[in-house]
Amino acid sequence: MADELIGNEGAPAITGDAVRQLSVMLENRIGALHSMIKLINDSGIYVLGFSVQDSFDVTILRLVLTDPDTIETMFMERGIAFTDNKIVVVQLDAGASSLANCLGALSSSETNVHISYPLLARPGDYPLLAISVDDPDFASFTLQNQGFKLLFQNDLSR
Repeated sequence: MADELIGNEGAPAITGDAVRQLSVMLENRIGALHSMIKLINDSGIYVLGFSVQDSFDVTILRLVLTDPDTIETMFMERGIAFTDNKIVVVQLDAGASSLANCLGALSSSETNVHISYPLLARPGDYPLLAISVDDPDFASFTLQNQGFKLLFQNDLSR
């Protein structure tokens, strides 16, 4: 949503670049997750949140990073296959008690949550929730209309 405004009269405007989630497949073996996180950290980039979906032979690692552009380039140079998806990051101002209202707002707008996980970053000491949905722009609009603060990639990048 770079430099894009979504909204209508009286509704909050949503501006900023959506948070990017990079996903990679790892072998399901001891140390694979550690090796990937170390590779990223050795590049001077930090993992702000991650989700692991494990199966018998492979693991899908989903990452929110301080600089996804740099890691995307590194993955391409090293031949590491990945996908890049826009996700929604919402700030839960009332902590855990905000979760039901956040999910209720998405549910009432018929927005299905595919994947969700907390982020390690806590700007303003508020918990952050990463949410993967079919239409991140619509979900962002819905959440902002319900008074939730969204974070964008530039809010998370260094």
